[in-house]
Amino acid sequence: MTGAAGLTEIHGAMLTLVGIAIVGGAVGFKRHSRLTPEQALTGVFIGIVTAATGAVLFDALSIDVQYSAATMPFSRSLYPLIAFAVGLTIMIGSLSIGWFRWRTRPRYTGLGFILGLWVTYPYLIPGPASNSHPLGYLLVLSLPIAVGYILKKDAAHVIRDVFRDPVARRFGIGVAVVVGLFFLFITGYLSVFPEEGLPHEPKLVVLPVIYQLVSWPTLEVVRPHIPFFLAISPGLVIVVGLLSSLIGFNAGIIARYWRIEESAGLTEGTAGTATVVGSCTCGCCGPLVAKIAILAAGPSIAAPLYWVFVDPASPLGVLFIAGSIALFTGSLVYSIESATRSSEIADFSPAD
Repeated sequence: MTGAAGLTEIHGAMLTLVGIAIVGGAVGFKRHSRLTPEQALTGVFIGIVTAATGAVLFDALSIDVQYSAATMPFSRSLYPLIAFAVGLTIMIGSLSIGWFRWRTRPRYTGLGFILGLWVTYPYLIPGPASNSHPLGYLLVLSLPIAVGYILKKDAAHVIRDVFRDPVARRFGIGVAVVVGLFFLFITGYLSVFPEEGLPHEPKLVVLPVIYQLVSWPTLEVVRPHIPFFLAISPGLVIVVGLLSSLIGFNAGIIARYWRIEESAGLTEGTAGTATVVGSCTCGCCGPLVAKIAILAAGPSIAAPLYWVFVDPASPLGVLFIAGSIALFTGSLVYSIESATRSSEIADFSPAD
């Protein structure tokens, strides 16, 4: 597919690689003391913006392949069994980890149970009733509450200290905004590209739209002559806001670590930063896997990925959201606890 300026998905992919190279170069030069933390953070932010822009272009300009039912790797009749198996595995795994690793922190097990119920919910309340059942809304609303409680107990004091640093604060907020916009573009709730099927006249309407388990009143804004499309709902704000905030907190903590290390004359340890950056990268790249597979190996490889992870009826599609939230929350707690093991960063102490 070719855009109005002659751009194709290849240009988007190349721009993404350039952004990744900028991020890698900034981190590498910082590690070898060729850049100050402030200069490195500026380079990392420019790289993130570049990579995100390239990924959005790649997604918007890639051909949307239509898959037939014949390409399904297994029958939809197995979806309930898969949903319960995956959901119960998440809950049992959370209980086991909580019992053997964090007995004094049952909040981690609680978050795991909520995420497990996310996967099984459509089959706990089968049929159209699940679209407006109170349990669905309770699950969606309980997720930010559970994550917020974990952050309050294990990270609130650290986040306050981090965001007193103006450089770390600007970097964290900037990354959160970029990631939030990235998710909106990738999921199709925000677009500045001409698209087929949109009205030819400006439109402002509120419609019920299912997003993450249940139906939400969704404000749709269409300005075809710009072009511009936006669909926003409480469910979208909760999920995208939670994901982008977690990534922003991780980014702010990394920025603060870099500045503390410089002022203390320390040599940067790569494990903590690499874990945080790696987990965030994996979560953000999830929506692009199928289209990258199409470009690299063709629709025959991408079709199973689509039916397993992208098909709205698939119980594994929600794993991207559940896995990302668990990953980002875990990386945030890990980064804080890594800091507590260094006597030079005495202010970073766990809640219990």
